[in-house]
Amino acid sequence: AAFGLYFPRKEYLENVYMDQPAGTPLLRIHALRDSHGEAAHFHLCQNLIISRARSHENHWFQIREKTGLLYLSKSLDREDFNMLSVGNWMPLSKVMLYVFLSSHPFQEKECDSATRTTVFLSLINATAPACSSLTARQLCFTEMDLSFHIKENKPPGTFHQLQLPSVHHLCQNLSISYKLLAAEGMPFRYNENTTGVSVTQRLDREERERYELIAKCTVREGFREMQVEVPFLVNVLDEDDSPPFLPNGTDTADAVVEFNRKEGTVLATLTVYDADTTPIYPLESSRKKYTGTIITDDPWISETFRVEHVFEEIHFSPNGSQVRGTQHEY
Repeated sequence: AAFGLYFPRKEYLENVYMDQPAGTPLLRIHALRDSHGEAAHFHLCQNLIISRARSHENHWFQIREKTGLLYLSKSLDREDFNMLSVGNWMPLSKVMLYVFLSSHPFQEKECDSATRTTVFLSLINATAPACSSLTARQLCFTEMDLSFHIKENKPPGTFHQLQLPSVHHLCQNLSISYKLLAAEGMPFRYNENTTGVSVTQRLDREERERYELIAKCTVREGFREMQVEVPFLVNVLDEDDSPPFLPNGTDTADAVVEFNRKEGTVLATLTVYDADTTPIYPLESSRKKYTGTIITDDPWISETFRVEHVFEEIHFSPNGSQVRGTQHEY
């Protein structure tokens, strides 16, 4: 499928300082595959979005098509900065870029691919700070939450790089190393050479919906050593791949109708569980997915009885972890 690839994050954030040299790497963007054999190609759209009303042609940022590395192709000088900041008095100005994804090399100006992620760049009206003035937290992690979305039933792959390209480029005399702390048997691997984090097997949302890990970073400078830990979260996105099931295996309910029953009397109920999906809003779309009908040739029965459908979110606990699902009552 042409749109099989996807981004594990909806947005990325990074800081850009004045006079950082052209070629400075800023940010590494990853993509995950939908099926084996797909290769990701990244592409930047030609416009920078400065504010809701304004955009400007992008002369400063480029992305490597095959690796997803976003870098400065031109240094931002004072004039560029004034043009891109909505008012020169602002110490910080945010611009927005769209990164597009395709499983084939991009043709010129192809900016309507459905698969895109947003990069927010904070342009800071100052030169880059000296490495010695940065805290361990700033040297190790950006301001982004380390929170990712991985689709269930998809091939494994690398979805994040812990090392910050810009800091690594700038602070080469510091030693910065990472570890990923995870419970035994979690399907994630950290590669020390690339600092990449990968998912090692296909995930199943009906088994587990959320993984909580910790990224730990150690900064060494001479004899000084600083450590910082941040949460690293992976949410598993659902694919409609499990059929609904009946909790006790019974798919019929007997109803005894006594004489003189009031309208609205409940005569029988049937419960159906769906571990796969949770109630979708607007609720009507959940209702349309499952319908309850009375099968009869007798018009009197059709006029006199009706099936009502109510549903709510419930939690299943396979392997001790909570997974959301839906309980339907007819």
